[in-house]
Amino acid sequence: MRSDRYIREWKRGLPIYAMILPGFLFFLIFKYVPMAGLVIAFQEFDPFAGVVHSPWVGFEHFHRLFTDPDFWTLFRNTLILSGLNLLFFFPAPIVVAVLLNEVGRAWFRRSAQTILYMPHFLSWVIVVTMTLLLFGTQDGGINNFLEEHGFNRIELLTDPSHLRPLYLMQNIWKEAGWNAIIFLASLAAVDPTLYEAAVADGAGRWRQMWHITLPALKSTIVILFILRLGHVMEIGFEHILLLQNPINLDVSNVFDTYVYHVGIAQGQFSYTTAVGIFKSVIALILIIIANRLAKSLGEEGAY
Repeated sequence: MRSDRYIREWKRGLPIYAMILPGFLFFLIFKYVPMAGLVIAFQEFDPFAGVVHSPWVGFEHFHRLFTDPDFWTLFRNTLILSGLNLLFFFPAPIVVAVLLNEVGRAWFRRSAQTILYMPHFLSWVIVVTMTLLLFGTQDGGINNFLEEHGFNRIELLTDPSHLRPLYLMQNIWKEAGWNAIIFLASLAAVDPTLYEAAVADGAGRWRQMWHITLPALKSTIVILFILRLGHVMEIGFEHILLLQNPINLDVSNVFDTYVYHVGIAQGQFSYTTAVGIFKSVIALILIIIANRLAKSLGEEGAY
């Protein structure tokens, strides 16, 4: 009897299992199976000898990483760009979601959402190329306009001091509207009678936002912030690589681009695998600390 009940429950859940299967296979094949290759971080990997026959070197590659003269430059640049993302980019979708939620006219809200979502579907190649066409040193459209009217040119791509603000503004412009979707979904679940009761009590828009809208987003913000810390050592390889040039290398060279130049271009697979493990360990530690801190403050946390 019990086995029959289990079979009936399994058949009832079959559509759900079928829906989950593609995602499960994706993570299994592309996320978990490749983790077996991390072993080459402790070897001097030879593609011709393979993983089994490559010589073991222990923690030699980690020692090389921590004693590399570029290590602290890479670490500093990565943390600064990630810190800018956490301070300015992470709150941007929240602000967008709250502002859209306050719009009364449905047609205007839908139009604004569409316009804000559109940049997400542009590749970083297009975004950076647009910036180059507008602010290019020699023939940038905006720079030519400024020069014709007696203003100085804006050297966005050749002045290292402009790289970080440019990186941040492009991130916000491209992804803030798209990332606001999950916050808008959370706000859609708020009971409208809460706002009606607040209006009846004389609360204005600001008080409604402060006492109803933001508390409704609190748990979502905490979970997404914890998950965001898991990417603190990754700042977007394609984006920063396209912005990188020999002039701004001191501020644009991060672990992601370093792994590409050393691991892919020079074929030092074992060494760059060690770099990847270092990044993952830092991210794991930050997630654990943030999750425990969130739970100590009464939030659910990410797990």
